[in-house]
Amino acid sequence: MHMLAALDLATGQMYYRKRWREFLALLKSLRVRWPGEKLYVVLDNFSPHKHPNVRAWVAANDVELVFLPTYGSWLNWIESEFAALRYFALNGTDHRSHGEQNAAIAAYVRWRNARAEPKTSFAPDSPIRSWSDYPAKVA
Repeated sequence: MHMLAALDLATGQMYYRKRWREFLALLKSLRVRWPGEKLYVVLDNFSPHKHPNVRAWVAANDVELVFLPTYGSWLNWIESEFAALRYFALNGTDHRSHGEQNAAIAAYVRWRNARAEPKTSFAPDSPIRSWSDYPAKVA
């Protein structure tokens, strides 16, 4: 089972969907949430992200899909959120149906979003900051 999700760095909240139709719905919900702003969506190379209908919609709606290198999904900040989701909602479970599993995922996301905090700094003490002009805070 696959999960497509967005992480809002300003609030720390997660939004999720599944296949290309749901991914397109997720993009549309993000577009409504931030009208009039260019959206940059960081993605791995999962095929629903590249569906022709998705590509046509993003081209017409000021959304840029930023694809990570193959096997580079760990570069996306949301991957750490997926690890927590697996630990708290899926590990050690034996869901009888996708519906039951989806309910567990949704319950975790609701719990997590109720406690979300902005993602204001990534590795603030990293020596990499002295080697580059990467900003100290994510805007």
